[in-house]
Amino acid sequence: MTDMKPVVSIIMGSTSDLPVMEKAAAFLDSIQVPFEMNALSAHRTPAAVEEFAKGAQARGIKVIIAAAGMAAALPGVIAANTNVPVIGVPIKGMLDGLDAMLSIIQMPPGIPVATVGVNGAQNAAILAAQILAVADTELAARLAAHKEGLKDKIEKANAELSQVKYNYKTN
Repeated sequence: MTDMKPVVSIIMGSTSDLPVMEKAAAFLDSIQVPFEMNALSAHRTPAAVEEFAKGAQARGIKVIIAAAGMAAALPGVIAANTNVPVIGVPIKGMLDGLDAMLSIIQMPPGIPVATVGVNGAQNAAILAAQILAVADTELAARLAAHKEGLKDKIEKANAELSQVKYNYKTN
């Protein structure tokens, strides 16, 4: 498996973001999308972030998932230095992550960053896979199976809920 080339890059400002970002990694792993994970800080390692972003496309990266909390500059700095689509994941910290979310979604014209909800790493991975699936029918089929599984899970939960009894419950 060492000959696999990553097509998605998961970047976090610190390994303290790993408990959130491992949900993205687990999802990509489950649908067989090769990815890489790195910790790079827009403020503490700015040259490394710029080098990463400028070289991502040449290395075969097709989508970047960038997590950031507090000042939340990482997704925007990456987007400023690459043409690869960037998905920002605001990390809950100060102000329940609202500060990070606003920092990521309020990008200047010409530097877009798609943004998912606070701590929404799994949704970022699903969005990355959907972007890739536009040109990959096998991946599209795996995504469709995943969504079918979500439907089945809710239908099962609803059936179990029908067994819960209350005196005034009518269904």
